[in-house]
Amino acid sequence: MEQIDTLFASLDNVTADPLEEVENSIRVIEPRVYKIYFRDRDPLHEYTESDFKKRFRFGKNVVMNVILPMIIDNIRYETQRGLPISPECQLLTALRFYATGNFQTVSGDLIHISQSTVCNIVQKVSRSLAHQMHRFIKFPRSERELKRVQDDFESIGRIGRYGGLKNIIGALDCTHIKISKPRGIEHTEQYRNRKGYFSLNVQVVGGPYLQIFDIVVRWAGSTHDSRIFRNSMLNVKLQNNEIQGTLVADAGYSCTKHLLTPISNPSSPAEERYNKAQIKTRNTIERLFGVWKRRFPCLQRGMATKLRNTANIIIACAVLHNIAIETNDPIDDLEMQTNIETISSTATTLGTSDGMVLRANIITRDFT
Repeated sequence: MEQIDTLFASLDNVTADPLEEVENSIRVIEPRVYKIYFRDRDPLHEYTESDFKKRFRFGKNVVMNVILPMIIDNIRYETQRGLPISPECQLLTALRFYATGNFQTVSGDLIHISQSTVCNIVQKVSRSLAHQMHRFIKFPRSERELKRVQDDFESIGRIGRYGGLKNIIGALDCTHIKISKPRGIEHTEQYRNRKGYFSLNVQVVGGPYLQIFDIVVRWAGSTHDSRIFRNSMLNVKLQNNEIQGTLVADAGYSCTKHLLTPISNPSSPAEERYNKAQIKTRNTIERLFGVWKRRFPCLQRGMATKLRNTANIIIACAVLHNIAIETNDPIDDLEMQTNIETISSTATTLGTSDGMVLRANIITRDFT
């Protein structure tokens, strides 16, 4: 009995509420706030046509009905595991990178993805577009198309009552695309050009309406323009008559029967008229570079990607440039007038005998 009384006495002395002790023993868990990221944003409906074009450099119709169908099979994910990014968003992410030249992290803000994912997307989309090179970057093949190009160039180079240069099928020149210092390769200094920065020296042949007919993206920035041309497949095709016609280029190249250059020191009115016609004709390639780089500022501001990826990006931008011209999808603020009325101080008088004879005959026949 004494034990029972003691037990009840101890219970009577308990002042705390048992329910309160239970409540105090339970750890209160705050509700976790989850951030929801919408990967599959829909810029096609978020932006007006003009705003969309400013951001992605193409109209909505061209993006969805021309560019995307070409590469969708190469960029589509095979499974739906891990919230895959849609082909549409992948293409727009790459276009945004081309159109801004910003860090890839900034481009990733479009659909809330990491820089590494943007890098993979740009690499994949650029490679897929570069595979379309032979479809969109080519010289005119039919006689009718070739004749139209020659007539257009002749009209561009017209000097008063004198006609322009005949039989011209393209304007040739090189442009430097700025890159970061290459890593993992020997002789990196060969990529440093005469202006002191690292670059790729890209050879381009342009048409009368700023089309790209041919492009070579594999030479370091220190390589001279004429060396690139001498070692190009384009030169081989011209010599083998696989491509019919003549190119125009600046005075840094040698004058040959397939490549007309200006005269460094004209000594007669006929030679001066020839130089004016040649410069007006060659002006198209300078305008092409201006429009191309303003449409895709990544080419102007430079890239920090690997060399192989950089080459694919440059070719992809060339393909997209020709698509814009082919689909008549211009951007109003891209046109850039370029004046190249002077001959470079580094001009050369070198040339083959048949090239010098051809140029003399043209001056006598068309500008005297």
